[in-house]
Amino acid sequence: MTEPRVPGTEQADDDWVDLPCGEQAHMKDFDMGMRNYACACGDTHAVVMDMHPPSRWVPESIVDVLKDAVEPADGDDFEEFGTPHLMGAVLEELPEDITAIDASENGSVGYAMCWVTDLDARELHRVVVELVVELMDHAVSHAETESSKTEFQEQLEAFDVEEFVAVYREQRDFEDEYDTAV
Repeated sequence: MTEPRVPGTEQADDDWVDLPCGEQAHMKDFDMGMRNYACACGDTHAVVMDMHPPSRWVPESIVDVLKDAVEPADGDDFEEFGTPHLMGAVLEELPEDITAIDASENGSVGYAMCWVTDLDARELHRVVVELVVELMDHAVSHAETESSKTEFQEQLEAFDVEEFVAVYREQRDFEDEYDTAV
């Protein structure tokens, strides 16, 4: 016996996406406040959308430095460094662990880009912070003064990614969708 069809609730076949775990989800399963997706596979996957601020992972002061220092390529859909660029770096680092959903042509979902990872939100946070540190290390390597390079290397040696992520997540209160920047 088939279920009755309720008009207006149909889901187009092309709106289904393959997740990194092998399961499928509908594009409408993801909403703007979502950071985690409880998947049919039994795992919880981190969810990121283009409108999520980079301050989800690092303080605004670091985001400001990144925005000043990193200039997106000509023709980039996003004119200012932000979450899409961070997720591009994650996708480059872990291509098998990320499903990128381009919904820019779908006006019914509320996002243009969505990334669903095989990682949970805390693991993804750690990866993003590690990539930001690598980016900053690369930028400092081009500094004109040797003292800037040395000072950054000393700070880098004392920096503990796991501790930073734990403290930052506690300060941001990731238990609800209304966390605020620090």
